[in-house]
Amino acid sequence: MADEIKFGTDGWRGVIADDYTFANVRRVAGAIASYVLKKENPKRGIVVGYDTRFGSRRFAEAAAEMIALAGIPVKLANDYTPTPALSYAVKNLGTAGGVMITSSHNPWSWNGVKFKATYGGSATPGIIRQIEDEVRAGAMPKGSPADIEEVDFKPPYIEAVSRFVDLDKIAKAKFKFAIDCMYGAGRNVLSGIFKQRGIEHVQIRAEVNPLFPGINPEPIEPHVRMLQETVVREKCHAGLVTDGDADRIGAVAEDGSFVDSHKIYSIILEWLLTHRDWPGDVVRAFNTTRMLDRIAARHNRKLLECGIGFKFICDLMLERQILIGGEESGGIGIQRHLPERDGILNSLLLAQIMADEGKSLGQLVAYLQKEYGPHYYARRDLHVPNEIKESAIARATGKEFQTLGRYRILSKENLDGIKLFLDAPTNGNGAGAWLLLRSSGTEPLMRLYSEASSPELVQELLEEAVAFVDAKVPVAAH
Repeated sequence: MADEIKFGTDGWRGVIADDYTFANVRRVAGAIASYVLKKENPKRGIVVGYDTRFGSRRFAEAAAEMIALAGIPVKLANDYTPTPALSYAVKNLGTAGGVMITSSHNPWSWNGVKFKATYGGSATPGIIRQIEDEVRAGAMPKGSPADIEEVDFKPPYIEAVSRFVDLDKIAKAKFKFAIDCMYGAGRNVLSGIFKQRGIEHVQIRAEVNPLFPGINPEPIEPHVRMLQETVVREKCHAGLVTDGDADRIGAVAEDGSFVDSHKIYSIILEWLLTHRDWPGDVVRAFNTTRMLDRIAARHNRKLLECGIGFKFICDLMLERQILIGGEESGGIGIQRHLPERDGILNSLLLAQIMADEGKSLGQLVAYLQKEYGPHYYARRDLHVPNEIKESAIARATGKEFQTLGRYRILSKENLDGIKLFLDAPTNGNGAGAWLLLRSSGTEPLMRLYSEASSPELVQELLEEAVAFVDAKVPVAAH
């Protein structure tokens, strides 16, 4: 029996040599070819890219061969390529789709396949279902073999993101940046743009090392420690970091403190609404900061909330006008560019905003905290068996559950997991406290998210939630 191949929030991922094998990559490529033959215009061809993970180039060649055997022409990357650069190629060249060999921010032992649809973004759940059906059916279409041409997808993409900002203004502002590529596919891209314009910067972890020594290529703490140390040592005004395939962003302020994606999204949103007259609604995922709600309200913009996973944001971008959409894990997309996350574009935008405002990254964060009230955020991942996850969600949803620790539960929402709004101090105008319990769909993990008006309160709520998840006794027994 062949392994079952399931696509998660963004493509299929597996452990290399366990379920992520050449045979399975070929099965997925055959399914994608079959989908394109039935539903798209196969003459427009497919682009194939890959990141810096172990075997990625060879896996990409295997996928390209399967697609070409089906009679669909292929353009194959001639070098490591950021996912947003491949997505841009799909839209820019008008191809029938794109295949990206990556497992994004997963540990070194994983790899994966993402499919990008004709609009240059993650495939919709509907497209994914059709590809999964083709995998199950064992589709391996054969036609008269088409050509495979090697292409560098980076130059047109670099030109497009460079046009999006004012690089001369960034250069004139005389800020110094640290760039952390996390050994990923973003290597030398941002640095190359800065170098060309004489923007002062230092680049770290840009060499190819498929073991990602000591880290997962995920732009959050503790994996960004080397960037934090570099920013302080090199006296930089900001640190910019992208994940393994460069579609997600993290940042570091001049004092070495980590700036999470919530603050990055808030900074970019505030700037777009005050400096750019672009139309569209604002979208955030269910587990993302509510500072965005305050910013949108002040500027009379409609804010939409969606489930967790960028595909939901992409769906909204396909059906209506969206200014910007983002999620907790560092994926932020601007529809005018692509319905896709882009860590490199967002890094450039942060540099542009610093230049426009004449402020370091830390000063931009401080301004927002003052202007919109203090918002602090943290997440915990608990490795617990499924029955404990399910029991915790069921208990939290139940009517009897009315307090968490010393705080009354004011209301609950269940768009994706269960979110509790708490009667906790807001320190004047600070964040209304909330806690979200959510079961990971892909692994035995319970994710806990919280936002409140002080870091201490966030930690207290997370501690209470950990104790609640672990309490094996039903609430009614208390």
